[in-house]
Order: sequence, then C-alpha cells, then structure tokens
Amino acid sequence: MSEEISSNPPPAPHKRRVRYSGRNPRRFEEKYKEHGSDDATIAKVLASGKTPAGTHRPIMVAEILEVLAPKPGDIAADCTLGYGGHAQEILKRISPGGKLFGLDQDPIELLKTEARLRALGFDEIVFIAHRSNFAGLPQVLAAQNISGVDLILADLGVSSMQIDDPARGFSVKFSGPLDMRMNPQRGQPASAFLEKIKAAPLAELLAENSDEPNATTLAAALAEKKFTTTNELANAIKNVLPHLGKDDLTLTVRRVFQALRIAVNDEFSALETFLRNLPSCLNPGGRVAILTFHSGEDRRVKKAFADGQRNGIYSEIAHEVIRPTPEERNANPRSAPAKLRWAKRGN
Repeated sequence: MSEEISSNPPPAPHKRRVRYSGRNPRRFEEKYKEHGSDDATIAKVLASGKTPAGTHRPIMVAEILEVLAPKPGDIAADCTLGYGGHAQEILKRISPGGKLFGLDQDPIELLKTEARLRALGFDEIVFIAHRSNFAGLPQVLAAQNISGVDLILADLGVSSMQIDDPARGFSVKFSGPLDMRMNPQRGQPASAFLEKIKAAPLAELLAENSDEPNATTLAAALAEKKFTTTNELANAIKNVLPHLGKDDLTLTVRRVFQALRIAVNDEFSALETFLRNLPSCLNPGGRVAILTFHSGEDRRVKKAFADGQRNGIYSEIAHEVIRPTPEERNANPRSAPAKLRWAKRGN
C-alpha cells in the first residue's frame, strides 16, 4: 500500500529577529527598540534631546492648548494629524461630548496614528480620521454634515516619522530614494521633478521656498539632472559650493531639500487654499492655531490673519509670534524654528 501524501505544507522554520546592532545602531531599520518596544531605550533617547525612531514629539503643546482653550463638548479639527500628540491632548479636554476630526494626507502614518488613538480609548464617536490634505477641510466637514468647528489646529511641519524614515526620502540623515512625497501614492517624486525642471524656475523656487542665497548657482548645476538617492543630491549640492564651510554646506543642503519638498507637495498652494477657506470652517467665536516652520509659511499665515481682522472676519489675532521656550528647544531641537500664530473668529 502506498503511503498517503499529506497536502499540508511543512511548517516554516523559525526566523530569529535581527540582533539589535549595538547600543546605538545607526540604521533606521535596526532601531526597533525605539519603535515603542523598549521603554528604557526610548527614555534614554528622549533624555538625550533626540526623537525615538518611528515617533514624533508634539511641539508647543501647552501654548497651543492655551490659545485654543478646548473644553468639553467642543468640535475640533486637527488638520495635520501626524503622530497624534496634539490630537491626544485636545481629545482629553473636549470630552465628554466633543468630537475631533483628524486629517492627514500620509496613508502610511494615518493608519498607525488612528490605531494608536483608538488604543487610548478614543472611539469613532469622539475621533474620526480622514485621509486628506489640510486644504480639504471644507470637503471633510461637508461630508460629515458639519457646518463649522470650534477649534482648528494645523501643524505645518514635516513629522519626525517622515524625516527619519530613509524610504521616504525627506532628508540625508540616511540614504534613501529621492522621493519627498507626503502621499507616496500621488504626484511625482523629487527625482522626477528635478529631472524635468529648467534652471530659471528652479532658481526662483529655491529663493522663494527656502531663501537660498546660492539659488542661481545651484539651479544651473541641478536642473534637468538625474538623482536617484538623497545622498546623490546632497553630494552634488556640496560639490557645487566647495568654498563653503561644513556648517554652511549642511544648511544649504537642508534648504534645497526643503524647497524641493515644498514644490513636490505643492505646499504653498495648499496653505493658501486652507487660509482662504478657514473662516468658513470656524463657528462664531471659534479659534485657530497654526504652527509654521519657515518664513514662507509664516508670511502667508500672518498676512491672512491680518487681512481677516481688517475685514472683520477675525475679532482677535496674535500680533506677536509665539516661539518655543528655551527649555523645549533644548529638550527637542527640532522645535527651534517653530512659530505659532492664532486667530479668533468674530461672533
């Protein structure tokens, strides 16, 4: 009698987790102890003034809560949900009876943050997540049959999860594909953008988006060139300006990356649309707080709020920008360039 052959596949061999690479691994993928799995490691990273891999530290939380003054029953919108740090604190204060709409265009991080906030006890009754750019706030509210909200927050900075992940291509901390898209499912990556753009518009873009003093020289060398990785672009920038010192070169690289990221994601256009539609999304007496991280953003917010007050739309605005405290800048260096402005809708 022939033996009966089993149709069940053999069990997969046990695969050991990759060994943690020393006390301070360099590669993002090796820092799994920082990805929420080792409290002691996370505490050490935070104490050193750094951000644990895969996480984000919310900026100016106390100042934002002070100007928004959330209270039980308020309807709120966090238009740049990110890691959910600001949303978590707002949700605590608008309960019971309140609701928060969280918008984020990043499909990768939005799912993670929604799961994180659900695990903290914020169900669909109090928290609703939407994959949308902040400029899409009117459409999100209309889909929920909401005429307006009491509080609006927009943190225009790039999240640490995006900056630190080399696969997203936002920085040269680790080499990765030259992408920079907030939503990797839409638009063209920075590599394709650079390959198509001419020198003159690139120079204008570098000057407008990052106040780059060497815009013309850099544009002539970078326009219509093919760069596959972040390191390739960074090295090309450095080769164009060999006379600059190390610190100035580092700042130049950051400015170029910033300018390209803004262009790839059409950030200024989205911000202008958001600011134009903002008053119609606020209930009478409602408040808005916006965190910006460079002069191009801050200029647009400052002007929109001033024009709104002049036209009787806003009853109050922040006439002086609010900055992070020295303590916060020391504990979280990424907060240093942040500027907070706020406005209150008239009754």
